[in-house]
Amino acid sequence: MFYENTNFKFTASLESNWLLIKEELTGKLRKDNFISWHEKFLYNQGWDVFGLYAFGKKLENNCRLCPETTKLVESIPGMTTAGFSSLAPGTHIVPHVGYTNTVLRCHLGIIVPDNCGIRVGNQTRNWIEGRCFIFDDTVEHEAWNRSFIPRIVLLIDFKKP
Repeated sequence: MFYENTNFKFTASLESNWLLIKEELTGKLRKDNFISWHEKFLYNQGWDVFGLYAFGKKLENNCRLCPETTKLVESIPGMTTAGFSSLAPGTHIVPHVGYTNTVLRCHLGIIVPDNCGIRVGNQTRNWIEGRCFIFDDTVEHEAWNRSFIPRIVLLIDFKKP
């Protein structure tokens, strides 16, 4: 289940600053800054993250590398988790559901090759660079990268209004 961005004012700020976010990502982070997503049963390989916040805890060292992105995510009402999510070429995250119905998830497309997508319930979308979408991750969802380059989004969980 996807939500309309117009219901969440912070999406306009993220979208208008996406090139700044991309500049921090590409200018300051390397592949070895990322770690594997902890739920390895959901994917075969290639799902890596660079966290800024994890369940409300600020990851200070990581935030220092991306100060402008950190300021932007800290301005989001009820933000609990934020960071970059990278899917390597050929990665498929199998259908699954999230942990809690108290948050919604926002993805901001940062590096988005063709042939990448996400299904939430019976709706499928492709990411677009510089654009957000918001979904309820307690609805079954899956994601894939069928391209030849990594797909990277800024992932943000925030408390339901």
